[in-house]
Amino acid sequence: MFGSKKKAAANQGGQMPVPPPPPMPPMGMPPQPMPMAGPPMMGAPMPPPPPAPMPQPVAPQVVAPVSSVEEDNTVKVSITLPTNAYFLSGIRDFTLSMTKNMTELGEKWAYRFQSVVDELCNNAIEHGSAKGKDIHISFISHPGECLEIAVQDTGTGPNHYNAAQMKELFVKQKQLVNSSQFLGLRGRGLAKIVGEWTDELLFEDAPDGGLIVRVKKYLVNEKPSDSGGNSGTIPKAV
Repeated sequence: MFGSKKKAAANQGGQMPVPPPPPMPPMGMPPQPMPMAGPPMMGAPMPPPPPAPMPQPVAPQVVAPVSSVEEDNTVKVSITLPTNAYFLSGIRDFTLSMTKNMTELGEKWAYRFQSVVDELCNNAIEHGSAKGKDIHISFISHPGECLEIAVQDTGTGPNHYNAAQMKELFVKQKQLVNSSQFLGLRGRGLAKIVGEWTDELLFEDAPDGGLIVRVKKYLVNEKPSDSGGNSGTIPKAV
């Protein structure tokens, strides 16, 4: 009875009852961990996986030129190029520099031989080697005799030719050029540029299936003919 009166008097004074503190865990027991969030509800969309890193494109590389000098002072420089036309600017510069510095040909013939190499490389890239493959170029300087160029493709191109087909194509183009028929900007390159600005032109089937086009420009005005005489003309082999 007296306790009821004391509680009533305390309520009248404006003081709220203080709740008892939570029970402390027994001595020696670790505190209970907080409950973890459960798995997502059935049917809830899963977050998309992070995007995979994009592979970085590998830039085609030009194989460093390989040079050698034979006992007779013949110098050979071999270059491997990927089938990308923008690499041809370096070949043009190299051809011009080599022709000027290692032969007795004048500047006019140096630029002409630059056009010959450009035509042969373009043909190998467009017809002989597939995209992602290579072409091989060899510069061979025979001191006091001739300058020789060999361009080899892989035979994997969409319109590749073998040696017999190239010989037949050259003969047809030569006939059209001689008859003054227009072959297009690139159609006359083999017969008009390569055929007229070199002294020998040879087509060979490579052992691995590609085509080798070999040209020579002699450094002398006269060369013995096939019969052994000195006719003043250069025999052309196709």
